[in-house]
Amino acid sequence: MKKVELYDTTLRDGAQTEGISYSVEDKVKIALKLDELGVHFIEAGWPANSKDKEVFKILKKKSLKNAQLAAFGATCRADKKPNSDLSIKGILETETKVVTIFGKTWDLHVKDALRISLDENLKIIDNTITFLASKGKFVVYDAEHFFDGYKANPEYALKTILAAQNAGASRIVLCDTNGGTVTSKLIKIINEVSSKINAGARHTVPLLGIHTHNDIGLAVANSILAVENGVMHVQGTFNGYGERCGNADLTTVIGILKTKLGIDCIPDANLKELTKTAHFVSEVSNMRQQPNQPFVGVSAFVHKGGVHIDAMLKNPKTYEHVDPALVGNHRRILASELAGKMPIIIKAKEFNIDLDKKSPKTAKILKLLQDLELQGYQFEAADASFELLIKRELKQYKKFFDLESFRVVIEKKTDGRINSEAIIKIKVKGIQEHTAADGDGPVNAIDNALRKALKSFYPALAKMHLSDFKVRVLDAKEGTAAKVRVLIQSQDENDSWGTVGVSENIIEATWRALLDSVEYKLLKDKGRQK
Repeated sequence: MKKVELYDTTLRDGAQTEGISYSVEDKVKIALKLDELGVHFIEAGWPANSKDKEVFKILKKKSLKNAQLAAFGATCRADKKPNSDLSIKGILETETKVVTIFGKTWDLHVKDALRISLDENLKIIDNTITFLASKGKFVVYDAEHFFDGYKANPEYALKTILAAQNAGASRIVLCDTNGGTVTSKLIKIINEVSSKINAGARHTVPLLGIHTHNDIGLAVANSILAVENGVMHVQGTFNGYGERCGNADLTTVIGILKTKLGIDCIPDANLKELTKTAHFVSEVSNMRQQPNQPFVGVSAFVHKGGVHIDAMLKNPKTYEHVDPALVGNHRRILASELAGKMPIIIKAKEFNIDLDKKSPKTAKILKLLQDLELQGYQFEAADASFELLIKRELKQYKKFFDLESFRVVIEKKTDGRINSEAIIKIKVKGIQEHTAADGDGPVNAIDNALRKALKSFYPALAKMHLSDFKVRVLDAKEGTAAKVRVLIQSQDENDSWGTVGVSENIIEATWRALLDSVEYKLLKDKGRQK
């Protein structure tokens, strides 16, 4: 079986994503998780900055099972020798076996960015890598802007990577730094370079690598086609994080290599951890996971159309390219007017309720679902609300508490501060609770007040929290009288679930979604206790 090396740069290239700001602890957590998955190299950062220096110090004390850490930096400055260049010194201080150095390939950059001669740039590449190799380092050379450079001046671009090769680089990585190279041209260049790179050189390069960006949406395709054309070292980031449009998404790359091409890149037993790892990285990065992300997204194996669902139940291969369990994901069937009775039957089966297409109960629930969708409800992202709807309709559900009233007060003070307060009256098992709570906004205030009122009866509610809140105006032509749909995503230490509420009043819509969220948590916990 062909093997491909995976080189992860989430902690360096991925950290350049707009909205991501990793702490030292964040970087350590992600590095350890990627090591568990089985990637071969983890670029832990650029030790020229103090935060990354600390990351290397901590990770040095950890016993990594699969990955080697790589310290990243540039070739030495034009006015410095490698042994006196501060950036090179910082790399050596990390004491990593692997070092990754990027250098200029595009003559435009040499002339306009570095403002040195083309020959001087070749000397810098040679001197830097020769010095690091003499220190016993495994040097990965990233040929920055290689494809743009090759298109502009192929002879010079080739000279730069040959200089790196002859200086003792262990890997030469061709970078599509601007992410604008179409696949056909990228493959043509790779094939031309592959035939020349080891010809007559002092040192041969065991593996050629690829590093692509996604500015025209081809980062993964370019990486995969590069592998099919002999490249055996792939660089990328988890979830495709990176500057501008991001880097090649290693989750997709891994999924394709393992399930479609039969290429070894992580241990077979670890493939089922792919989805969990992708979601872990998104959580630590404080970035919303893309629902339609291939292989690992929550919608990657979702089915909504009635024809699709019916066929899926007969044979999953009809509408799934791979078994979701292989990559640690799972199949979901959405409830909607398009799906007919099947999602109702499937959902009911999950909680041991026997329904079939001919059952009057199924027809009744479908009619209710269609009526609610006509009012503006959607259950695609609100599985928890749909489950409660079925159980309520089938009299399989007993309420955990009754609302008597609630009130929300929003006060703007003279100093400009806005305070939200919610007052709520509920009854639990015949006992009335009357509480109030402040919040950052009305939604937060209602949530705080409700859970405060319930905490003595249901202490487990302290372990859940709202993770997302969305409002959609359903008919903008109605102006402020329009209905709104509120979607709430909640989670606890084990699960995540979605609920929905619809009303002309945004507070009422929020309450309905919040009520379902809390009741679902209580129902879920009750089921676990049985």
